[in-house]
Amino acid sequence: MSAILADPIAFPRGPAWRNRIALAPLTNWQSHDDGTLGQDEYDFLTKRAEGGFGLVMTCAAAVQKNGISFPGQLAVYSDDHVEGLARLAEGIRARGAVSAVQLQHAGSRSNPEISGEQAVSPFAYAKRNVRAMTTAEVEALIEDFVTAAVRCEKAGIDGVELHGAHGYLLCQFLNAQENHRDDGFGGSYQNRTRIYREIISGIRAVTGPDFQLGVRLSPEKYAYATGEAIAFAEELLGGGQIDYLDMSLWDSFKLPDDSQYHPARLVDLFGHMPRSGGTKLGVAGHIFSSSDAQDCLNSGADFVFFGRGAILHHDMARRAMEEPNFVSKTFPVTRAYLAEQGVGPAFQKYLATGWSNYVSD
Repeated sequence: MSAILADPIAFPRGPAWRNRIALAPLTNWQSHDDGTLGQDEYDFLTKRAEGGFGLVMTCAAAVQKNGISFPGQLAVYSDDHVEGLARLAEGIRARGAVSAVQLQHAGSRSNPEISGEQAVSPFAYAKRNVRAMTTAEVEALIEDFVTAAVRCEKAGIDGVELHGAHGYLLCQFLNAQENHRDDGFGGSYQNRTRIYREIISGIRAVTGPDFQLGVRLSPEKYAYATGEAIAFAEELLGGGQIDYLDMSLWDSFKLPDDSQYHPARLVDLFGHMPRSGGTKLGVAGHIFSSSDAQDCLNSGADFVFFGRGAILHHDMARRAMEEPNFVSKTFPVTRAYLAEQGVGPAFQKYLATGWSNYVSD
């Protein structure tokens, strides 16, 4: 029998979540230029903890200054960031949720106008003035991901998620078309996935037995085959080193782009994968209602992420558990409505300028 949304969920490490609903990591522009936590970001996240989410995850937080991709981005590349993270950890815990920071470097999608530094990637991208990383820089990046996790643990955050999806730096290493590095971090599937393994093992070596670790992957759209995404997901779910795999599917219910996997939907394809050692699987993408979320659990997922719906409803988790027919509002909405949901002015600006038809005034 499938779990239901309100069921608690336990992991190999760290605290159990009170239910099977997680807040997706959401770009929001609400922290300070130096990467320290902003009050509006604190308010947005703690309001979701109040709203019943089992896990509250931050936006993508930069592990190096040259990896910043948006204004007001939270960061974890300096000890100066620990104080704000400690306040956030306490605020989320006081409201009954578990906390996580998503660790990210934007790679070729970094913004030099913000960081003041040239963007880097596993391979050069001349059109955007992106240079290829040296091997020493790859090794330093691995260490900076590990050090960022240590900072989060020191702050009292319950765990971290590696942002290995959506075409940012870690995902760029997976690019089978362009990552032809010859230093052990490119070329073959084994080498293109190596950086993930090294970061994971590095974090496990220096954090405690109660620190949660997740990884986010995207199975399509980023220049590697769906078959490779499946193989890597199976490896991570069976390796015993992570606590959960977060599959960002864009649309959980669509058929895979690769027709050889039909008639399974994406959520079915990953939901039915074997796990070992208690590792769990979460899914994200077009989950806008109680029935959508339960469909994912019925299809084998252990938990779900709400993203856009969680912007529109600070209490979407609670409502999804209590109202079987609950369906999220849709964009566009007014700035006044967003403010009622704890969305600050900078986040409102991002929604108004970064997306079409999200803000109506």
